[in-house]
Amino acid sequence: TGAISSLQRQMEIQESELRRIRAEKELLQKQLRERAVQLQALSDKFCSLTEEQRQEEIVVMMKEENCNLHQIVTEQESQLAEQSKLINELQGTINQLRAEVVNTRLHLLEQKQVQKELQSQVDALQHKALQTRVVLEHITNKFERYRNKIIQATFCVDGSQDPLGELTDNELLEAMQKIITERTHYHHMLKTKGSK
Repeated sequence: TGAISSLQRQMEIQESELRRIRAEKELLQKQLRERAVQLQALSDKFCSLTEEQRQEEIVVMMKEENCNLHQIVTEQESQLAEQSKLINELQGTINQLRAEVVNTRLHLLEQKQVQKELQSQVDALQHKALQTRVVLEHITNKFERYRNKIIQATFCVDGSQDPLGELTDNELLEAMQKIITERTHYHHMLKTKGSK
C-alpha cells in the first residue's frame, strides 16, 4: 500500500508537470498567433502610406521585424521542441508508473490469495487436530477402562494380593502371566488325572 501511494504521488507530480508544460506550450502558440496579428497590422499600415514612404518604411521595418520575428520564431520552435520532448518523456514516465501501480496491486492480490489459502489450511489442520484430540481422548479412556478391568480380573483371583500403589504395565503383565501359567499348570494336572 505504501509503494502504491508513493507511485501515485510520483504520477501526480509528473502529471502536474505535464499540465504545466502543456500550458506553456499553449502560451507560446498564442504568442506566435499574436505576432502574426501584429504582422498583419503592420502590413495594413504599410498599405495606407504613399508608395515612396511605403517602400522606405517597409524596407527598414521589415528588416527589423523580420530579424526579431526570426529570432523569436527560432527560440519558440526550440522551446516547443524541448517541451514536446519533455512531454514525451513525462508521458513515458507516467505510463511506467501506472504499470508499476498495476503490478503492485496484482502482487498484493496474489499475496492476499496466498494468505487466504494458508489460513484455510491452518483452519483445516486445527479442525483435524481437534478431531485427533477427541479420538485420542476416547481411545485413552477406553484403554484405561480395559486396563482397570484387567487389573480387577487379575487381582480378584483367590490367593492373590492387592497391589501396593499404582501398577506399571510390566508388573501387570507379570501378574497376568503368573495367573495364566498357574491355570495352565492346574489344567494340565486335571487332565492327567482324567478329570473333565
